[in-house]
Amino acid sequence: MRILIVTQYFWPENFRINDLALGLLERGHQVTVLTGVPNYPDGSFFKGFGYFNKQQEYHGVKVVRVPLISRGKGGGIRLALNYISFAVAASILGPLLCKGKFDQIFVFEPSPITVGIPALIFKKLKSAPLLFWVQDLWPESLSATGAVKSKKVLALVASLVRFIYQRCDRILIQAKSFSNSIQRQGGARDRIFFFPNSAENLFTAPSSAATPIPPLPEGFKIMFAGNIGAAQDFETIIAAAERLKGYKDIHWVIVGDGRMRGWSETEVKARGLSSNVHFMGRHPLEAMPAFFLHADALLVTLKKEPIFALTIPSKIQSYLACGRPVVAALDGEGANIIEEAGAGFTCPAGAPEALAQAVLRMHETSEAERKKMGASGREYYEANFDREMLLDRLDGWMRELVAGT
Repeated sequence: MRILIVTQYFWPENFRINDLALGLLERGHQVTVLTGVPNYPDGSFFKGFGYFNKQQEYHGVKVVRVPLISRGKGGGIRLALNYISFAVAASILGPLLCKGKFDQIFVFEPSPITVGIPALIFKKLKSAPLLFWVQDLWPESLSATGAVKSKKVLALVASLVRFIYQRCDRILIQAKSFSNSIQRQGGARDRIFFFPNSAENLFTAPSSAATPIPPLPEGFKIMFAGNIGAAQDFETIIAAAERLKGYKDIHWVIVGDGRMRGWSETEVKARGLSSNVHFMGRHPLEAMPAFFLHADALLVTLKKEPIFALTIPSKIQSYLACGRPVVAALDGEGANIIEEAGAGFTCPAGAPEALAQAVLRMHETSEAERKKMGASGREYYEANFDREMLLDRLDGWMRELVAGT
């Protein structure tokens, strides 16, 4: 099949869609990605990229980029311009740059929902089925993060969501609990399919852990990896770290970057936690298995909001795949997975004292028991989130749509 992937984010930005595109290529399909100029999460264009870029290839995947307004510092107006500019540019320039026949249109939607607009145009122009992979629920996530407070704007976004969902041939959801929300927003129940995130093969390959990384502090390391944003609730992480300040051998290692990093570093310094909390900055995906190998436990958190209780943070699959124990400050489906897997300890979202106690409990757990948790998590991953299994499932769905079955 000739597959067009529409996504605002793609390599060198670190998103799951990068690996999924390669997986489809591995299965013999011709894959083209329509995307924007990379600027996530820093807000400025990556080195070597600008408004006008030549077509590229990513390990055999054709990459077509359209100009957009960068995220900047991530303020509400700038983010809105970022989202809208991609939707407009992809809608106008996309059909001129992505010519020829496509058998399948596939949308990756972590945010914003507006990525569906150019996809619908392609669906009409190419007479191809549209498969929409929902990573983030709109408009709920806008209100949960505080990005939008106006009821009128949220209602307008809800109308757009309904318009898009009603025109998708299939809607894939990364968490089963998304289904009710999507049905309320116009998605037909018989078109909704559970398709969780997986993890790249490098997380299950022992050789990947040999990648050189910067020196890490000595002692017990509880490691967070990924975006440092509003949804990840760094207020709770830092408050929990403050409660364990007296445990000099407990180190909170933060690998990643994002809008809340500056605030978080300022808070850490103001609370005298600089010797306990360590910001390592952003590193390439290839370095993550090596970081995880040196962690005594891995940390996943989300804010206490009803919408986030429905979400499975994609880092959970990576954590489980690498076989390390997990501390999760989550509600709902994400926490249930850690508990079902026997992969670590969970506590409610937004509860610093409970998080501190969970980390302390992991600290006091024997290395042998932590190893057992990691192995149990890896086993759960292989049964539920294995990359090849999920790619085979997606490949089958695409073939059914193209065949009209």
